[in-house]
Amino acid sequence: MYKRGNKGRGKAKGPSPQSLPVIRPKVAGIDIGSREHWVCGPGLPDGGVNVRVFFTTTPGLNQLADWLIEQGVESVAMESTYIYWIPVYELLESRGLEVVLVNARQLRNVPGRKTDMQDCQWLQLLHSCGLLRGSFRPGESICRLRSLHRQRRNLIEQRSQAVQWIQKSLDQMNVQVHRALADITGKTGMRMVRAIVDGERDPLKLAAFRDRRCKKSEEEIAEHLTGTWRDEHLFTLASALRLYDVLQAELERFDQRILEVLIELQPPQRRHETVPVHPNPQKRYYIKNLGEHELRNELWRFAGCDLTRIDGIRPGIAAIVLTEIGTDLSDFPDEKNFVSWLHLAPHRPISGGKLLDKRPNGAGSNRIAGALRMAALSLSHSKTALGAYYRRTARRKDGRTAVFATARKLAQLVFRMLRYGQDYIDIGEKAFEDRFRQNHITGLRRAAEALGYTLTPQASAM
Repeated sequence: MYKRGNKGRGKAKGPSPQSLPVIRPKVAGIDIGSREHWVCGPGLPDGGVNVRVFFTTTPGLNQLADWLIEQGVESVAMESTYIYWIPVYELLESRGLEVVLVNARQLRNVPGRKTDMQDCQWLQLLHSCGLLRGSFRPGESICRLRSLHRQRRNLIEQRSQAVQWIQKSLDQMNVQVHRALADITGKTGMRMVRAIVDGERDPLKLAAFRDRRCKKSEEEIAEHLTGTWRDEHLFTLASALRLYDVLQAELERFDQRILEVLIELQPPQRRHETVPVHPNPQKRYYIKNLGEHELRNELWRFAGCDLTRIDGIRPGIAAIVLTEIGTDLSDFPDEKNFVSWLHLAPHRPISGGKLLDKRPNGAGSNRIAGALRMAALSLSHSKTALGAYYRRTARRKDGRTAVFATARKLAQLVFRMLRYGQDYIDIGEKAFEDRFRQNHITGLRRAAEALGYTLTPQASAM
């Protein structure tokens, strides 16, 4: 018969709690809406419910802040509902109130939440008991930079769609520019597209726009440039090209504005400091060829470290990281917490001691994790330690797991560089393989000793 022991469990001292203890009585909860906000303040002296409704207009938000200050509220909890929470958050923070931005997933299992009035009361109750955890949000200056960079990302997506429309119009006319060239948006490709819009139809004249560095000859390129030249497809091609040019011009304006804001946020002592030369000559040439040399310099003066020293991370990816989280990572206790926030930690749900079906790696990921995955994928053929790690993981598991694991390692390196100032030094592919082999031999030797055997190396064959 099974008898549950009491060893190590301790004895009960006093009655068990019958209600949740209130840790912070002077807090409020706000249910965010598109037309009105429901606000629950601290309880009334007679035990009544203290709920008010305010409109989402700017005067209404000022009234909301005035009412919270009158109630003696110290901290406010709200859900991150679409973008409606942003004006409320910024206004309350500017008025000196602590604002806790709560993920809606923390409240999805709370029972009885059927109305806005009940939602704000649950938020106030749970916040007063210390049961809500705020989401990470960088400082005001980083939020300015982040908004610009996120809109730039939207423009890039729109420009990509315009490129797809250009290629679709060419395909419908059977003009196979994308088969004649590796990149239709390169110098040669855009010269050909613009010449077609301007009325050029001779394939040999179109092929004459070939850059001298193209691998294919003019004759090979001209073979793909004979089309049907239908009017409706030419019209849509011209429209897509105009849209591409407009978006490209907007992107250049955004790039210039982002550089200006970066310069404004740089510490005065680093604004005119000479940026160290990148230690990798090949990557230095790659950055210059992409036109990201100036961006790298300003990012270094802004952050005080060079994230591009990490293999796989170019200035564009470093900009995504720094504009999303800034340079102060003190809100993250350690790198494990940072990796978990990025959704790059392995998800292993266990119930009853058994591993359940886990979600695909990276579900619910954010922008930084997506950028680090791109950086990890670029390391698949790199002759570096990180490249060797990617390929070894891909051989043992699969390519998808290798991307996830390498992105996680990149996140750890980024955290160490921003939090502790540790520079990344690549030990090389050979050193990584030698270290892995030595660790493997050490593990085999320990396993043999545990079984009472001695591991003896075999003499190499002559």
